[in-house]
Amino acid sequence: MISVIVTTYNQEKTIGRALDSVLCQRCHLPVEIIIGEDCSTDHTREICQEYATRYPQIRLFCNDHNKGIVDNYFDCLLACRGDYIADCAGDDFWTDDQKLEKASRLMEADNSITLVHTGWHYYDEETKKESASPPQPFPALLTDGEQMLEAILTQTHMPIIHLCTALYRADTIRRAYEKNTDLFRKGGCEDLPIAFHLAHAGNIAYLPDSTLCYSQGEETISASKDERKLFAFYEKVTEQSFWLSNEYNIKSDITKVFFQKRVFALLMHAFRAYDIRLCHEAIECQKRWAVKSTNSIRMIRLMMQCRPLWRLLLHLRKNLR
Repeated sequence: MISVIVTTYNQEKTIGRALDSVLCQRCHLPVEIIIGEDCSTDHTREICQEYATRYPQIRLFCNDHNKGIVDNYFDCLLACRGDYIADCAGDDFWTDDQKLEKASRLMEADNSITLVHTGWHYYDEETKKESASPPQPFPALLTDGEQMLEAILTQTHMPIIHLCTALYRADTIRRAYEKNTDLFRKGGCEDLPIAFHLAHAGNIAYLPDSTLCYSQGEETISASKDERKLFAFYEKVTEQSFWLSNEYNIKSDITKVFFQKRVFALLMHAFRAYDIRLCHEAIECQKRWAVKSTNSIRMIRLMMQCRPLWRLLLHLRKNLR
């Protein structure tokens, strides 16, 4: 059996589209859909309840309070009954009705494969147009997951493995989850530790076919206009990368530059938020992650030491924008 996780919060405009794209899958294995409805304030819950009434393969979990995407996701994962797990976010949708069929056939034929992922496209919610994602850095049909670990740890602009295109082994990720639950639960995102541990445990298969439209345009946790929310998100995600880097001894010039860039990014979020508390927190992160200062880090820290200069630079930035 395959379990498909669909997490959703305030997505009344898109949740039906996501569920329809999963329901239309043609697969030789039985499929269940686990919906984690995270206490939406719009009509998302009613739409999910309607789908659950119509389709017996749907198991709907309605949260009595907003858990947040990470806890919501892993609560759904623990409820999955399938040998394989896939997921489709409530604002995204699958575009290939044989997505699960292709991936499950590969995994049944080769026990060394812990995860199969595919190509995907961006989808602009305003224009309704698709655009190609960046090139996949590991385009081979089969890649030793160990070769991908550093890239997964240091990913910034695009995911090395887009989890909404993936099918992965439930028992493999559950073992990793039980070994270090805090890493999964207290991090900023669910994707990073899942992709890392599945790559560490075996081979990763890639199909170039595009099977997902990844929604762009709406505000999300990683694409927020609130600098404080972005600071909190990227601090937690980088903390996950730092822990994994130490635990698995993945240290190189690439990881060093990655953490330097993340410290600078945190300082910039603090700068744009005009928040001295966040500035101090970013400096603590720099110490905790043992990051040596670059010229960029020194400059932004120096600018924030003088509040009048800080205000002036923000004013100039606003006018220039």
